[in-house]
Amino acid sequence: MSAQPFRHVALIGLGLIASSISHALRRTGDDVRITGYARSAATRARAAEIGLCEVRDSAAAAAEGADLVILCVPMGAMEAVAREIAPALAPGAMVSDVGSVKASVLEAVAPHLPEGVTFIPAHPIAGTEHSGPDAGFAELFDNRWCLLTPTPETDPAETARLRGFWEALGARVDEMEAAHHDLVLAVTSHAPHLIAYTMVGVADDLRRVTNSEVIQYSAAGFRDFTRIAASDPTMWRDVFLTNKDATLEILGRFTEELFALQRAIRTGDGDMLHAYFTRTRAIRRGIVQAGQDTDAPDFGRHAGKGSR
Repeated sequence: MSAQPFRHVALIGLGLIASSISHALRRTGDDVRITGYARSAATRARAAEIGLCEVRDSAAAAAEGADLVILCVPMGAMEAVAREIAPALAPGAMVSDVGSVKASVLEAVAPHLPEGVTFIPAHPIAGTEHSGPDAGFAELFDNRWCLLTPTPETDPAETARLRGFWEALGARVDEMEAAHHDLVLAVTSHAPHLIAYTMVGVADDLRRVTNSEVIQYSAAGFRDFTRIAASDPTMWRDVFLTNKDATLEILGRFTEELFALQRAIRTGDGDMLHAYFTRTRAIRRGIVQAGQDTDAPDFGRHAGKGSR
């Protein structure tokens, strides 16, 4: 029996994640038909040129006949795409997505899908700072988590099918409630990205340090901030607007912690700083031990193939 539970997968949006799904599907060796659509004509042309999938001229055309449709578009485009593809969805089809905010996706997509179509949001926690159809690679999901957020009404057998899909692509799969997912990701991804954007912005605004000095003398920490801050601006704009409450909660906690560190530095409280850094260092060791990164000097990222 094939490890891949779907025979026709439609990819709406043909950027990093979608192109990596295409490559990973082909790596399985299973006979899976892949159709796709991107809003940009240039992106569609490039995807066709490199043989990424059967490129269609509309999202509805790409979704027609597919038993799994994956929305790989920015959060702000989810509802419009769901409306467009709804009439083309086959009875028994499944719709999923790859966005990093889940509660708002449920609200944006589920109401527009016809009876007999299952919607299970998903979030593969993997990526790089690169985008576009050329950015994908088959190994992107290997040993990375993909979080599924089915509702209490979701048929467990359908959730198991989607789990099998992602496991065949190399991912580790877990399930959680959508609002809890959004809080977890606000801690592990969304707030860190906002902090990275802020730190790079501070460097840009600090006129006593020239741009050439920032670029030439970048230490490892700042280089990592710039890698994160190079991520797709449309995607991250939509992430913060759709996961506003959880992100603001975590940023409030971050501000409190930052004030405590400022006070320790101002008062020369070395014991507090040492204890704080020791505790946070243990979290880093836990990430390495969990296999989600390595302790190599390059932070486990080779030729731009990192994760976030």
